[in-house]
Amino acid sequence: MTTSLSINPARVDFVTLRLFCAVATAGSITKGAEQCHLALSAASRRLSEFEGATGSTLLERTSQGVVLTSAGHVAMQHAMRLVQGFEQFSSELKEHSRGSRGHVRLWANMSSLTEFLPQALVSFLESYPDIRVEVEEQLSGDIVHAIVDGLADVGVFAEGTPTYGLEVTPFQVDELVVACANGHPLAALKRVTFKECLKHDFVGLNRGSSLLELVSRAAEREAKPLRVRVQVRSFDAMCQMISANLGIGVLPRAACAPMLGKRGLKALRLDESWAQRRLVVATKARTPLTPSATLLVEHLQRVGRRPKR
Repeated sequence: MTTSLSINPARVDFVTLRLFCAVATAGSITKGAEQCHLALSAASRRLSEFEGATGSTLLERTSQGVVLTSAGHVAMQHAMRLVQGFEQFSSELKEHSRGSRGHVRLWANMSSLTEFLPQALVSFLESYPDIRVEVEEQLSGDIVHAIVDGLADVGVFAEGTPTYGLEVTPFQVDELVVACANGHPLAALKRVTFKECLKHDFVGLNRGSSLLELVSRAAEREAKPLRVRVQVRSFDAMCQMISANLGIGVLPRAACAPMLGKRGLKALRLDESWAQRRLVVATKARTPLTPSATLLVEHLQRVGRRPKR
């Protein structure tokens, strides 16, 4: 025979449900009240009101304590599921409020994704495995617009990009070098000025790249034309074109390092102050971040302050 209960939800709260489960498990109203940090009188009143709300006797009082009635067993099954569900709900809400669960949209330029962000994201996700970081590679200028428009939460890009409407903090320093094929006339050198480089053809990134903009401005300051022979979409493609001796290229040292032996490239130190390019972390000004985004920004700032080995 199945016992059914009719209950008025307005007369039951989770404190009472938790108390009922504790009393039923302990077999004692006194012990259950202690576990729930309630006075015995208050616990007894809540249990009586709970039974009144169900219209059934749920606990049988004996000299040894209390035992569940058949209706009490039914109530216990449902109350336990409700209490466990509420506790899980409460725990997950706390995790979201602390930021340990959530979703962050991170847009970053090619250089930061090539050199610094992979390891930084690995360590971040090891600490916060329930946060999902959605990463997009974009041009620096597009990243700024995305943050302002609310399409991205956090951005990492090269300093020098207009950042009106953003809050910006330092992240890392990106060392730029001149890459050339081993058979190129510059390959005999260890370091070179940009003025000397301008005598040769260049391989560059597509228009809109902050690196191409940086190199173009440097050429303007030298009052010499930048002879871009080939334009491509990635550092890897740049290295392939340079190794084919189609031109030289300015790119981050880390981007060409794997290609030095593999494709016969040489990296020359660039004797220019702008060769030490700063990368920044940016968020929208005067707009509160989600807890998860705050955790990511704080992590990137710590990584940026960490001395290089």
